[in-house]
Amino acid sequence: MSRYLLALDQGTTSSRAILFDDCQHIVGVAQRELGQIFPREGWVEQNPVEIFSTQYAVMMEVLAAAGVPAREIAGVGIVNQRETTILWDAATGLPIYNAIVWQCRRTAPLVDALIAQGLEGHIREVTGLVPDAYFSATKIKWILDQVPGARERAARGEVLFGTVDTWLAWKLTHGAVHVTDATNASRTMLYDIHRGDWDDTLLAALDIPRAMLPTVCPSSMIYGEIAMPDAKIPIAGMAGDQQAALFGQTCFQAGDAKNTYGTGCFLLMNTGTQAVRSENGLLTTIAVQLGDQTQYALEGSVFVGGAVIQWLRDEMRFFGESRDAEYYAAKVPDTGGVYFVPAFTGLGAPHWDMYARGCLIGLTRGTTREHIIRAAQEAIAYQCNDLLSAMARDCGQPLGALKVDGGASRDSFLMQFQADISACPIHRPVIRETTALGAAYLAGLATGVWKDRDELRQLWQCERVYTPQMDAATRAQKLAGWDKAVGRSLGWARTSQ
Repeated sequence: MSRYLLALDQGTTSSRAILFDDCQHIVGVAQRELGQIFPREGWVEQNPVEIFSTQYAVMMEVLAAAGVPAREIAGVGIVNQRETTILWDAATGLPIYNAIVWQCRRTAPLVDALIAQGLEGHIREVTGLVPDAYFSATKIKWILDQVPGARERAARGEVLFGTVDTWLAWKLTHGAVHVTDATNASRTMLYDIHRGDWDDTLLAALDIPRAMLPTVCPSSMIYGEIAMPDAKIPIAGMAGDQQAALFGQTCFQAGDAKNTYGTGCFLLMNTGTQAVRSENGLLTTIAVQLGDQTQYALEGSVFVGGAVIQWLRDEMRFFGESRDAEYYAAKVPDTGGVYFVPAFTGLGAPHWDMYARGCLIGLTRGTTREHIIRAAQEAIAYQCNDLLSAMARDCGQPLGALKVDGGASRDSFLMQFQADISACPIHRPVIRETTALGAAYLAGLATGVWKDRDELRQLWQCERVYTPQMDAATRAQKLAGWDKAVGRSLGWARTSQ
């Protein structure tokens, strides 16, 4: 009899539940859209109650549709949008403020204050991160500063903090567990990734009470149980979405790398048990913790990846469906000299400019909708190539191949341009739901569905390889134009104030 693993995939734009069998076949999928709130320019929020209610709804929906009873679910893996910050009342379970989403830039002045205090070096050394509003730490401080009495109540353990994984686990177990895993903890800008503990220096600098923080656990273990009518299902895996995708792509060895094309794009390379410090603007983060062994990764983040296609669809109304972007991009031989830098919320690695803003440059009277759409598609690949180049410099050699996943990896135009502009073969797997698959893998290891990572590696299959076809001169010319365009976007919001 098959055993099943349920992955709860809580993302920035939707909540999904995917049911896998023990041969990693997808048995069922359910998804619900998730709204975002934009109170001011650069601010991004979500309703934590909606985050949970949509996730719970799709969990029940996928089980009902698949006809699989809860007693046959070996375990649940939770994978989540990282850095998004939720504070809630420990007694009532009600949020004290909206979730502040990872994309939100409101806390940039708080980051500047940390740098002014001389903490930049400490942050880099201890957390592996760079000081940025992207991470959870300054979001926590902002809510504690803004909600009357919140800090005092948090010090008494009456107000709790969690990233989305923590919030879901707490709600699903009716408040029985207040936990996170090491991968999510490593994204808060409060966690010492070397000692494996919250950092007192940063807690003091931001006036964040330790009592409000969750217990940090390995990524694969039984954390608690979800009570269902006919069974109790163990929550047995937990990881931030990008680390889960790295695990789902079976990037278990040092040098293995993947890139996820979602709302943002995230390139991670496993560096084994060594925490490699980047000299080129990348982050050092925890890739996975299994038992007492921690593996690390180098990571580069593109804040606006697939989101630029959504922007063209929803705000510019250039097309009706996101998948149409591939069709329109292929209708013109090139961009006609147009470059699109989608720095809507600043630029991540390797630039780390909170004040960069988007620009569309090189327009002429002959520029068409198709040129702009193609420029947006190419911009995703250019940004990812910046990460690949930085990673190659840190490692002393270019990557031999890159595994890809995420919604936009279905776009053959984008994948081929990525291979061309990066001079790197692109490997697309048969199962592209690797974020959810990684969560299922982690839960399966904890519950004995699979015995070890070697067994998981044998399950991974490649669906298509995209090989580079662009000549070196054309590549160099295009990259020079991109670098020039990026230079126009840097620091824009700071200089215009």
